[in-house]
Amino acid sequence: MSKFRHEWKYLINYGDFEALKTRMSPYFSLDPNAVDGQYLIRSLYFDDYMNSAYEEKNMGIQFRKKYRIRIYNFSDRSIKLERKIKNGKYIFKEAAKLTKQQVYDILDGNYDFLLQSDNNFLREFYYECVSKMLRPRVIVDYDRAPYILDAGTVRITFDMKVRAAVGSFDIFDGTLPTLSALPSDKLIMEVKYTEFLPQIVRDLCPPASSEFVAASKFVLCCDKTAYLFGSENYIDERYII
Repeated sequence: MSKFRHEWKYLINYGDFEALKTRMSPYFSLDPNAVDGQYLIRSLYFDDYMNSAYEEKNMGIQFRKKYRIRIYNFSDRSIKLERKIKNGKYIFKEAAKLTKQQVYDILDGNYDFLLQSDNNFLREFYYECVSKMLRPRVIVDYDRAPYILDAGTVRITFDMKVRAAVGSFDIFDGTLPTLSALPSDKLIMEVKYTEFLPQIVRDLCPPASSEFVAASKFVLCCDKTAYLFGSENYIDERYII
């Protein structure tokens, strides 16, 4: 059963990253899904006509949500539609599996299969697409080094080379050009846990030279690609009736 989780984010440098890996090694294990220590995450984020997901994050609204389709290493083996809900200091995620063809149907504006699904989450996404005019907003890429403790109760990830893919919303196209959304010497460390944070983890973070951050990779990449729409408050021509 899914639970609300805590999520802390830090902006750190690569020196901190190497030091932390050494300190974590006696207690943490590498996520078994990571090949050669990491994997690539690609997420296609959606937003509505009013840019609500973007604006609510920037304004610090306590209860907010955003939708994304996520894949790994440009593969179609695992495709998930996710809804990330932020409620104060807690995070909750819901997910449903999609096929590659269903992703292309969504990109083409063919949402009927969502309404016909027996999955409540997919049907809710249908109503969001129709009533709030959710549309693809930005593709976010990054390389993640994931570590786990206590059978997944605590998870620390290091997200490197955060970048926005441009030129298309085809998330399976590994040749899309990208724009870096972070300084080359920085990465994002995330600490995620459920009921409590063990003291051993508290001793590990935050690094002395880190910076606690609230900015999301979604916002960073939206800012980086704002020029594509002519301004930050863009109007997608697909919204015009």
